[in-house]
Amino acid sequence: MLKLGWFSTGRGPGSRNLLKAVMDEKEKGGLDIEVPFVFCNWDNTEVPNSRKEQRQMFFDMVEGYGIPLVTESWKKFMPELRKEDEAAWGSEYGKVLREKTQGYGMQLGILAGYMLWMDDETCDAYDMLNLHPALPTGPKGTWQEVIWQLIGEDAEDQGVMMHICTKEHDRGDALTYCRFPIRGGDYDALWAQMYEKLKTKDLEQIRAEEGEDEPLFRRIREDGAKRELPLIVETIRLFADGKVCIRDKRLWRDGKKLDGPYDLSKEVDGAI
Repeated sequence: MLKLGWFSTGRGPGSRNLLKAVMDEKEKGGLDIEVPFVFCNWDNTEVPNSRKEQRQMFFDMVEGYGIPLVTESWKKFMPELRKEDEAAWGSEYGKVLREKTQGYGMQLGILAGYMLWMDDETCDAYDMLNLHPALPTGPKGTWQEVIWQLIGEDAEDQGVMMHICTKEHDRGDALTYCRFPIRGGDYDALWAQMYEKLKTKDLEQIRAEEGEDEPLFRRIREDGAKRELPLIVETIRLFADGKVCIRDKRLWRDGKKLDGPYDLSKEVDGAI
């Protein structure tokens, strides 16, 4: 049974949906896992706290599953040091995070809506996976930045990947991914609309005026977002079934180091 450490800031529905998707699959017998703890970088007594109700819903969900909740408030932790030296603060926070979680026997960590950078020492000590809303060869940045860059590049494909957390933030090797086309079918009409707009406006102007409501942008986001939960579940399944493992921050299968990430497009498409 795979012991899966779960790290989340618990900001809203997305955080709850990620945990629910994995626990639902576990309860159906589809994932041979145990979640020995959930770590949150808030304890929900902070002031101000605009997401207090959302976070309490997440905490209640964790409690409902019978999972130990481990917290360390980043807002209350050495605030003076955070102002003076953020890197040093991150290192000190990481020490406490590891002290609080190392006794649970975690074999693999999942960053599921965890909004703090992991410090270098924790990245070295733990094997942890993070979700990034792009193909392994795709853009870096937030999902919004990724999609606008894809539109600006006239991209043919988009995807979602899981990568390992390393000292090089957002640069750890992609371990699994799925791909989907953003051309053909309904997409062609959306691209045509975009090209018409670009005759009189540049992309930055369209972005400023329409934002996430722009139809092509919205469709790419929808098709990516619905693949995120299945990709996380299918990635965890690979590890839980013993098909792959991590050694020296690289993905291995059948005793061999894989040259590139594992394509789970078929499995993900079958799940949506």
